[in-house]
Amino acid sequence: MDAVSCALFPASCVLCGYPLPHLSSVPICQVCWTEFPVQSGPLCARCGDLLDAPILAGPSSSGLCRACRLAPPPFERAVAYGPYQDRMKAAIHALKYDRLHAAASGLGRMLALAIAQLAAEAPGEMLVVPVPLHRSKYADRGFNQARSLAVAALGALRKSHPEWRLTLASSTLMRLRATTSQAGLTPHQRRENVRGAFTVSDPAAVDSKHILLIDDIITTGATARAASLALARAGAASVWVATLARAGRIYGRRGSPARFDDAEEKSEFAGNAPVAIMQGTFQLSSHGQPSF
Repeated sequence: MDAVSCALFPASCVLCGYPLPHLSSVPICQVCWTEFPVQSGPLCARCGDLLDAPILAGPSSSGLCRACRLAPPPFERAVAYGPYQDRMKAAIHALKYDRLHAAASGLGRMLALAIAQLAAEAPGEMLVVPVPLHRSKYADRGFNQARSLAVAALGALRKSHPEWRLTLASSTLMRLRATTSQAGLTPHQRRENVRGAFTVSDPAAVDSKHILLIDDIITTGATARAASLALARAGAASVWVATLARAGRIYGRRGSPARFDDAEEKSEFAGNAPVAIMQGTFQLSSHGQPSF
């Protein structure tokens, strides 16, 4: 029956273009589902960014990237399933911009695997808070991809970690203003772009609670810091971050790491901790996508 239906109503995989052998509400072939990259390599123990050789060989043995050492983020740890490239990039684009809602189920299972990395150290009871869209962006898109991914991930985690009490709280965090796209901005510009952009709708609901913050992509962590700060100021006991993908940073024309100058600014992201100002040519490999 599937073969006849596919002959009468041919469909192709939205990621590779190969004809689908079966009818499916998710037009992604089984081969593509096996080709999603997984995050690997030496990662920062706090924000999950890839550590490069100069940092590993430096005087610090903390396992932290320089940004986290200079300005510890207001979240405990951030994890991601895989790098924002290849099949992952195409699938997230299809979910967000082609409105392929059905893809959230498979992508949410990947997000669940990332969240499971926190099981050994995160609290046993947490509120799961998707990063919100501004109402204007929500009206245009019609859904919040972070919430869709969170719902699918929680469904998978109820089976794999039934003892973990994770409760969806999608109305907890609010975006006060419509921020511009983070793509193409320097780290300092990204911080300024989301500074004060979030608030908690009901502080009593998060007071002394542990929070798991969810989004689709993280790049510099500016959005994660701003959202986590709003939650912490509302009384959250701790904030943890999980995303589907990590968009890598590329600094300099030859791929050399960004330089940090000595004129460090105080940041509201980390109390009075200094935040280094990136210097020189800067590029993000988020390829025009808004990111965390």
